[in-house]
Amino acid sequence: MTSGRDHGENMRILSGIQPSGRPHIGNYFGAIRQYIQLQTDNQAFYFVASYHALTAIQDAALLREYTLGVALDFLALGLDPNQATLFAQQDVPEVTELAWILSCVTPMGMLERAVSYKDKVAQGFSPNHGLFAYPVLQAADILIYLAELVPVGQDQKQHIEMTRDIAAKFNQQFGEVFVIPKPYILDSTAVVPGIDGRKMSKSYGNEIGIFEEGKALKKKVMSIVTDSTPVEAPKDPDESMPFLLLKLLASPEEIVEWEGRYRAGGMGYGDVKKRLLELIEDHFAPVRERRRELEGDPGYVMDVLTEGGRRARTVAQGVMERVREVTGLPTTYPPA
Repeated sequence: MTSGRDHGENMRILSGIQPSGRPHIGNYFGAIRQYIQLQTDNQAFYFVASYHALTAIQDAALLREYTLGVALDFLALGLDPNQATLFAQQDVPEVTELAWILSCVTPMGMLERAVSYKDKVAQGFSPNHGLFAYPVLQAADILIYLAELVPVGQDQKQHIEMTRDIAAKFNQQFGEVFVIPKPYILDSTAVVPGIDGRKMSKSYGNEIGIFEEGKALKKKVMSIVTDSTPVEAPKDPDESMPFLLLKLLASPEEIVEWEGRYRAGGMGYGDVKKRLLELIEDHFAPVRERRRELEGDPGYVMDVLTEGGRRARTVAQGVMERVREVTGLPTTYPPA
């Protein structure tokens, strides 16, 4: 079962977001903004990947806090539960059942070649089975909803190729059950630098949080790394971390103006940082206010997750009935 539709048409979209604390502006411009855009005129399923988070977070209270936090963040940033289905992964237990069935058609060599597993272990993550088998659970997440399009960063492209291979192997072995999903690589130009010049990441501790404000935000912005070029000297804007961040928020006309000021000389990096701080405040102030409102109405947030889980599970259960049938695992055997 394949899909030949173009990305611009109404498609079923699936993406998961790991609960790992408050999002930063790199998360927003690199992924979240595009998730919000894709909810319009598509069937979007977005879930909090709590099962996946267990590979790194094994503190129950923290995981509960982070799971609810993801829902708060997405609703504050513009996810519309009337357009998109937002739910917690654990509310669809069929996904773990499917992961086991898919693991029985997944070659070991495929998992051993997973670059992300090697990278995580190199970063100090425990090399447990959950981390090793992560791509199989990810495949189950995607396939159980018959998702056609999966928005991911470039670093996740290999996992989507693995999902496609697993789906194809299952379909070949048992019949055409699963859609072969396509990756939708998120805007590669939105690789957002952190305050130290590396890619913005909580693991590097170089992030600027979407919900940071006041003195904490100012301290982060004013500490963005710059070179030692004198104020009077011309500068290359494309080599300047403050300018690269400013480009994400400023109007095209203002960007051109700043490029001219950089190349003309006579401008200090402090001027750019001050303007960047203003732009961040202006852009995210309404989002911060919306999140505070949602924090005051936890019942609404839980209702969104409950309804999203119900809708998602309805789809998953229908697919699992077909999977059990073709694999010889019907839920109830007929009487002898």
